Amino acid sequence: MLRLLVVSFILILSLHVSAEELDDDDLQEDLVLRGDARCTVCHDETSDNPTLSIGKTKHGTTADYRTPTCTSCHGDGGSHEESPRKTPMPQRTFGKDSFNSIEERNEACLACHQGGKRMHWSGSTHANRDVACTSCHKIHTEQDKVRNRITQSEVCFNCHKEMRTLINRPSRHPIREGKVTCSDCHNPHGSAGPSKMVRDSVNDTCYTCHMEKRGPFVYNHPPVQENCAICHNPHGTTAPNLLRTRSPFVCQECHEPNTHQGSSGTLTGAYARNILARGCLNCHTQVHGSNMPENIRNESVFQR
Repeated sequence: MLRLLVVSFILILSLHVSAEELDDDDLQEDLVLRGDARCTVCHDETSDNPTLSIGKTKHGTTADYRTPTCTSCHGDGGSHEESPRKTPMPQRTFGKDSFNSIEERNEACLACHQGGKRMHWSGSTHANRDVACTSCHKIHTEQDKVRNRITQSEVCFNCHKEMRTLINRPSRHPIREGKVTCSDCHNPHGSAGPSKMVRDSVNDTCYTCHMEKRGPFVYNHPPVQENCAICHNPHGTTAPNLLRTRSPFVCQECHEPNTHQGSSGTLTGAYARNILARGCLNCHTQVHGSNMPENIRNESVFQR
């Protein structure tokens, strides 16, 4: 019994000594990601650069085998980890004072996020103008503003300032209410369509909501078939129905003033009706296309 007690005391003493000899890093456990102990020993929630909130994002889903680690994005700590003051930065940083180029920073994201909606990134406007992924996305925050329908437009307005004015005009899409967002129409990562449309054309993008304007009609209005933006400004206008200018002036941009189709509106005379109420639309109610085959005259008047 005495011998057993002596042996037990020696084992306990040896374990206590070996634990004291270990560094704090060796005793630190992973808090969020696999192998993050070497980083979170300094970068916890009490540090100047807290990072543990990444555990509340998709990047912190440890059950997913695709989940990255700290070094997947920032590279091996190296001299940054070994320095007493941590003054040498990691191999890759993403802040405003980063010494890494935009291309190097984006490579860390594109290593995982390729294909799908991002397959056109390499030729997109944002890529060609050296926009970093982290200019729009915040990785270590639970709520990424650009992924929230209410706050997404504010992120876009940081660069596209002219659009902030347009969405506050009387005729607009409900962007401020979060019912429509910029990404409903535009793919910021690039697309095959013009102006980064989510579909291959402006019209196809509009038809995702305005399906009744698709047709086909017996008689089609050529500008409607060509591009909705010829008559409408989707970001907001002072004219009703998102028209660039009110009727009849929007019609007279195409219809010459030498015939009835484009006669200038007057306060008196035969064409006074052109400036009353909705102008041309008082008679031509089906401007997006007509199915009225009553006679040859009604082929092109777009009436019921």
